[in-house]
Amino acid sequence: KVSVSLARTLELCFPNGTECCPSPLCRVETLQVLACRGSVVLAQLLIQAEIFANSSFAGNVSENATIIPNQAFKPLGSCPCNLTAGACDIRCCCDLECSPDLQQLFRGSCFTGVFGGDVNPPYDQLCSSQSMEYTPEWFPFLCVQSSLDNTPFLGYFYHGSISTPKVPSFKIPLQTSPEKPFTGYREGDPIITEEDEYFTVPQRSMAGQCVGNAPVAYLHDFDVKCLTSLESYKEGLPHDVRINSGTADFIQQNVVYRAITDRGKFITESENLLAAEVLCQNVTFAEHYKFIWKDKNIEQVNVTVFHGSLCDGEILTQRFTVEFLSLNSTNGEELFESPGYQVGKPVRAANLNASDPLGSLNIWQPAGRSLCASATYRPVLFGVDSYSGCILEVDINEDCSLLRGNVTEKLNALIQATHIGKRDNSSHSDLNDWVEIIRLDPFSSNVSTGGLKGICPDIPANLNIHIVFTKLGAVQGIPQQQILAVQISYSTVLWQFQCGLGCKNTLSFLPITASVQFTEIPAQPPLPVTRYQKLYAEFDCNRNEVCWPQLLYPLTRFYTGEPYSQSLAKGLFLAFLVSLAAIMSNPWFSKLWNR
Repeated sequence: KVSVSLARTLELCFPNGTECCPSPLCRVETLQVLACRGSVVLAQLLIQAEIFANSSFAGNVSENATIIPNQAFKPLGSCPCNLTAGACDIRCCCDLECSPDLQQLFRGSCFTGVFGGDVNPPYDQLCSSQSMEYTPEWFPFLCVQSSLDNTPFLGYFYHGSISTPKVPSFKIPLQTSPEKPFTGYREGDPIITEEDEYFTVPQRSMAGQCVGNAPVAYLHDFDVKCLTSLESYKEGLPHDVRINSGTADFIQQNVVYRAITDRGKFITESENLLAAEVLCQNVTFAEHYKFIWKDKNIEQVNVTVFHGSLCDGEILTQRFTVEFLSLNSTNGEELFESPGYQVGKPVRAANLNASDPLGSLNIWQPAGRSLCASATYRPVLFGVDSYSGCILEVDINEDCSLLRGNVTEKLNALIQATHIGKRDNSSHSDLNDWVEIIRLDPFSSNVSTGGLKGICPDIPANLNIHIVFTKLGAVQGIPQQQILAVQISYSTVLWQFQCGLGCKNTLSFLPITASVQFTEIPAQPPLPVTRYQKLYAEFDCNRNEVCWPQLLYPLTRFYTGEPYSQSLAKGLFLAFLVSLAAIMSNPWFSKLWNR
C-alpha cells in the first residue's frame, strides 16, 4: 500500500502566499516499485500520483449547443472507453486526457475492439481483409472495395428507439388524464390509493417470509399468517387511506375495530418473565379486508381489525385476509360475475349423497413434530400443485390389516366429498354443475408375511389427487376455468419396522403423503395433421435418424470427420459406382456385351 499525502492546503496561492499550490497541478509524485530475487529484477511497477488544486470555473460559458451526430451514419465517439470527463480512464489508450507517463502504466493491457477505440475495424467482406480463416475461391470476385468510413459497424450501439424511464417501485403515476379517464381494474392489477401509491397488505413472498409492503392484486384472494414480536412489530398502512375505485373516484374504507378475547390462538410462544419486567403494547392481531366489486370497479371496502395486547418475550402470529366479493353475490357465492375458477381459490366440494351437501377437499398442514394426530387441514387451492404429509406412529406388533385400515381412514378424512364443483359458483341444487370423484382402490398383492412382525406390505401410504381442467373463455377479460374430472388413487409401500439403537424402542414411524396435481387440456381438440405436414416430417432431420437432405454433406467443407481430399475421392468413387450400375442395368448394355 502506497500513500501520498500533502502537508499544504489545496488552494491556489495568492501573491506572496506560502503553504499553498502555486499552479493547478499542485504536486506530482512518481514512484517505481521493483520486485527482485537476489540481484535479478522479476517485475517492476510505475506509480504516478497527481494532486490538483481546488478551483472553480470563472470563465465565459459558450451557448453553442453540442451537435451530436447521427449514430447510424457516423460514430458517436471515436473512443467509447473514455467514460470520465477531465480525467484519464485506466486501460483506455485512445483517451487523449491520458499523458504518456500514465499510458506507460497500462500500455500492455489496453481495451481492444470497438470499446477500445477501434470503431472502424476491417470487416470480413473487405477485399483487403485477411481475417477469414477459410477464404472461398470466389472471394476476389464478390468482395467489397470500400473505405473504412463506410463500415457495417456504424450504428453498432444505435437502436433507433427512445427508452422510457422506469417508474420507481411503489410510486407509479395514476392512469388518469383529462382526455382518457381511468378505465377500471383488470384481474391482477395492483390497487391504487389516492396518493398514487400501491395499496399494500402484508403477504408471504416466494422465500416464505412476510413482506409488509406487498401490493394487493385485483380479484386475488389470500390468507396469510406472519410471525412477529414486540421488538420487530411495525404498523401497516393507515386505514384512513382512500382507494381508487377504478373510475378515478376515491372511496373510504369502512373500518370496524374489535378486541381479542382469546389470545391463545395468536400467541405461539412465551418466555417466563417477572410481572414487573413485562412491557406490553396494544397491537394489531388480525385484519380482514372485503372488497365489493362490480365489473372493473371497486364499490366498497370493509375492514375488520382485531386488536390485542402483546407483551415483551411473546411471539405473535398475525393474520391478514383479503377477499373479493361480487356485488351480485349471495352468502359469499358469486352468481354471474366470475363463474369460473381463479388460481388460488379453494376447490369447491360437496357430498350430494347426504342431507347436508357441504363437503371438503383438504390436504395436511403439519405442525410441531409433524404427527398425524396433531396435524390440521388446509383446503386444496385451484391451480396450485401441492404435496404434504404427516407421520404416523406404528407399533412393532401392529396388525397389518388394522394398519391398512388406519392409514386408509387418515387419507379418506381429507376427502369428505363425493363430487367436485365444475365452477366456483356451482349450485348444490343442479347436479350438472358437479363432477363425480373417480376413486381407484389401492392395489393389493395378497402377499403373506409368514407371521413376521414389523413387516406389512401393500400399505396405501400415498394419496394422489389428479384434477383435469380447461379454459372456456373469459368474462369481461377474466379467464374462466372449469374442472372436467377428478381422480383419486393410492400408491402402496412396504412398511418395515426400523430398529433403533439396541432395538429398545417398540415404536416406528410411517410417513403418509397426499399430493395434488392439476392438468390443463385444450377446450377444443387440436387440428389433425395435414398430408403436407406428414410428408415434411419424413424429411425433417431433427425427427428422423435418416436425413436425406444431408446426403451430400460429407462432400462439403463443413464435414470435418476426415480430410477434404479423402471425402472428395470417396464421393467421386461412389458416384462412379452408381453411374456404372445405371449403365449396366440398361438393356442395350446387355446386347452390346453379348456381341
